[in-house]
Amino acid sequence: MKPSRLTHPMRGLPLRAIIPNAITVLALCMGLSSVRYALDQKWETALTFIVIAGVLDGFDGRVARLLNGQTRFGAELDSLSDVIAFGVAPAMVVYLWSLESMPRYGWIFALAYAACCALRLARFNASIDVDDQPHKSAGFLTGIPSPTAAGLLMLPLFLTFVTEQPLFREFYVVAPWSALIAFLMVSDVATFSWSSIRLRRGLRFSALVGIAALIVLLVNIPWVTFATLAVAYIASIPVSIASYAKVRRRRALAEEPHGQGEN
Repeated sequence: MKPSRLTHPMRGLPLRAIIPNAITVLALCMGLSSVRYALDQKWETALTFIVIAGVLDGFDGRVARLLNGQTRFGAELDSLSDVIAFGVAPAMVVYLWSLESMPRYGWIFALAYAACCALRLARFNASIDVDDQPHKSAGFLTGIPSPTAAGLLMLPLFLTFVTEQPLFREFYVVAPWSALIAFLMVSDVATFSWSSIRLRRGLRFSALVGIAALIVLLVNIPWVTFATLAVAYIASIPVSIASYAKVRRRRALAEEPHGQGEN
């Protein structure tokens, strides 16, 4: 559940908020479980638990809105869950999988990713009541969200599973990639907000077909599909930056006073 404008202090947790908060706690548990399996070097199982955490994170807010169970408690719990499931857990998995072999500095890259995840969520919570949010008002996000960042951080693992090439496991590949994803989380880069996308009526059926096809691919070739989605998302960032630049130019033109430059 993402924070909303809730100004009243919590006076006990309403019953309708129990289910969405239980989903949030379950997502947190899935993230921690991924670390448990990473310690046993069961990498595919560890990644599966992070994926499940991402799915649960996408559901808790929707369930809360459906049940009218949005609370400040739930908003804070969601951020804490995200730090564990998409910050600490992926950092630990990547460290145990690759960065542990990096002399002296591998742990620093893992710490940097987890810290940037916490900083991003703190910034998000601190700005939730701020009216002037240019990215949000234009339908964009600032930086990449933590669940997406966790998926992107796992890209070297996906590629290793798909290609069976040890190159993607080398720390000199994983360390700079981890640093890049950490930077993108806390950056001011405008990225697409998929929840703001509105499909035209004629495209809705095609979108449903596409979603069904994606589910089939995820079931049959999950690592190939996740790797493809991660690469596609990275490729979309320059497009989102250009799209937001156009929005800014249109806003600047609209704000110019009429008759500017006339004597």
